[in-house]
Amino acid sequence: MSKITLQQANTIIEKAFAKAKEMKVKPLAVVVLDASGHVVSAQRQDDATMFRYDVALGKAWGAVAMGMSSRALSVRAKENPNFMITLSATAQGKFLPQTGAVLIKDAAGNVVGSAGASGGTGDEDEACCAYGAEQAGLKPVI
Repeated sequence: MSKITLQQANTIIEKAFAKAKEMKVKPLAVVVLDASGHVVSAQRQDDATMFRYDVALGKAWGAVAMGMSSRALSVRAKENPNFMITLSATAQGKFLPQTGAVLIKDAAGNVVGSAGASGGTGDEDEACCAYGAEQAGLKPVI
């Protein structure tokens, strides 16, 4: 089974931060998880608020847990809010269905993890994660 490596995870974060700087996004936290929802790497930029890590983790965890981007989860949350509230409670608060995370696949199409960010708008967070995943040689699912 394919898995995300520490080197790939660190590249995702490094490139996501570079993209954020280019886009003039507020300081981010970026969290990269493996396919089982375990943290592979996480960093918070200078001046990013303390809450950014938790939000990035919740976005990434939701994406990998449900096998879809957090953008898709956000749409589903609007269609069925009670189900998403129940999922969040079941996940003990780790589940955050808000735009800002991408599911990550390898070249063969296997899910290897997810990356979530917090600091900018949901669209900005998502763009930074997607760019980072692409630069690490992986395929982001938006």
